Amino acid sequence: MRYKLTLEYDGSRFHGFQIQDDFPTIQGELEKALIRLTFLQIRVYGAGRTDQGVHAFGQVAHIDLDKEWEPLKLKFGLNHYLRKTKISVLNIEKVEDTFHARFGAKEKQYLYRIINRQAPLTLDFGRAWHVGYVLDADIMHQGAQMLVGHHDFSSFRDSDCQAKSPFKTITKASVTRQGEEIRIIFEGKSFLHHQVRNMVGTLKLLGHGMFSLKDIQTILEAKDRKKAGPTAPPEGLYLMWIDYT
Repeated sequence: MRYKLTLEYDGSRFHGFQIQDDFPTIQGELEKALIRLTFLQIRVYGAGRTDQGVHAFGQVAHIDLDKEWEPLKLKFGLNHYLRKTKISVLNIEKVEDTFHARFGAKEKQYLYRIINRQAPLTLDFGRAWHVGYVLDADIMHQGAQMLVGHHDFSSFRDSDCQAKSPFKTITKASVTRQGEEIRIIFEGKSFLHHQVRNMVGTLKLLGHGMFSLKDIQTILEAKDRKKAGPTAPPEGLYLMWIDYT
């Protein structure tokens, strides 16, 4: 029996989603909770391998169980054993055995939060990037539009990226300011390793006046990681939702 899990988590205490032998991960905690609940070793298949420190409001995973469970009972049981981990199972539904959390995803949305003020962070510490000097969110939005479409994103690709191709398609990008907070959104089917954080780091320099709009186009066409801005810190990044329709 295959079940789809929708997850929320605070990634600040985890070394990413994918299981590692010596460090706490989202997948590792879920599999430990499943052992305690079912007394079986069950593999968790995630939709995306969020990095160390990255958060999620709508991560998706699937599991296969050897017997049928009532989804609500399964959700309550997992949340009981996850209650001290900063991981929450928001929803569980039974799905066809053809469903795959990773390969079936059609669209993903990532949100990046920048708190743009001089005063240090308190409530948002570890959950947003603190930038103390003024950023121009309007020009950052214009720069983000230049990244929409199907492109070779080598300039925004981490050196350890294992993707076979640097070509990806961004279907939507936006940068908006809400008071002290700048919210950057990217949507697409899939992304390269650190692609969103590298694009955010570049847009931040654009908003600070260190890059121009022409520079953004030049960086994209250069296909050279050294030409783009720094990698934004992980704590501002959130996986918001994944669409399978």
